[in-house]
Amino acid sequence: MAGTASRVARAGFLKATLSGFSIQPRVKFSTLREMAATRKAVLAAMGVLGGGAAGVAYALNESVKASELELHTSHFPWPHDGIFSSFDHASIRRGYEVYKNVCAACHSMKYIAFRNLIGVSHTEAEAKEEALGVQIPDGPDDEGHMFERPGKLSDYFPNPYVNDEAARAANNGALPPDLSYITSARHGGEDYIFSLLTGYCDPPAGVSVREGLYYNPYFVGGAIGMAQALYNEVLEYSDGTPATSSQMAKDVATFLKWASEPEHDERKKMALKSMMMFSLLFVISYYIKRHKWTVLKSRKFAFKPPQ
Repeated sequence: MAGTASRVARAGFLKATLSGFSIQPRVKFSTLREMAATRKAVLAAMGVLGGGAAGVAYALNESVKASELELHTSHFPWPHDGIFSSFDHASIRRGYEVYKNVCAACHSMKYIAFRNLIGVSHTEAEAKEEALGVQIPDGPDDEGHMFERPGKLSDYFPNPYVNDEAARAANNGALPPDLSYITSARHGGEDYIFSLLTGYCDPPAGVSVREGLYYNPYFVGGAIGMAQALYNEVLEYSDGTPATSSQMAKDVATFLKWASEPEHDERKKMALKSMMMFSLLFVISYYIKRHKWTVLKSRKFAFKPPQ
């Protein structure tokens, strides 16, 4: 690169004299300026047409893919969707009841502890009572044996199966996913969970589902190993809310959204506090800037030659 720069400098600034004539060499860096206007227009048109053809081909390819067999979920008006809206904590409590009585038979939540419920959906005494209601494997004891004990606040939700192999054996080879972060792991989040739980139906004409699977258009491929779990009045809420299938799906989706983002409410409160603080600092900074710089920006320099 240094050699190239040197040659360019010599070509531009040095003059060679030969037989009384002064020679000034010129170097052409670009031929685009000398290109005819017609040729430029043709190249531009070819570029536009090529880009448009590529876009049309991509759109056609995406529209006929055979892998898109599932329905895309609609967006539902969740109470926590607003910029500064918090979770419906009564719904979180009801969603925990749905998980405890229905979902916990197959699905684990190994990253959520009973202490996480305190101040969110339960009081400390209620969370302790929930923990005492489960038996947690522990040990070994002094004789080297494993044993079970009542749960504590520091314990995590128990796993319904001993290991993954036992879970597959009990569910026709399908492994029930852990639900701790399921709304973050699935496209659509809580919208997908609600649609999946309420979307069971008979397969359309021409679609066959093998034995042991169930048709759900919101699941990839349409065939899911989990049977419909939510029916009207399958449980009774402690607060007396009618336990319809859609209500239970909405509540458990809210509970799972909280499990995936337990800092949701605190994050929005911090954002509100930050906006208030930075708004005040912006006003102060703008005033100081105008106050300090107005003298400098309004100065006028005048040249007065000596008399």
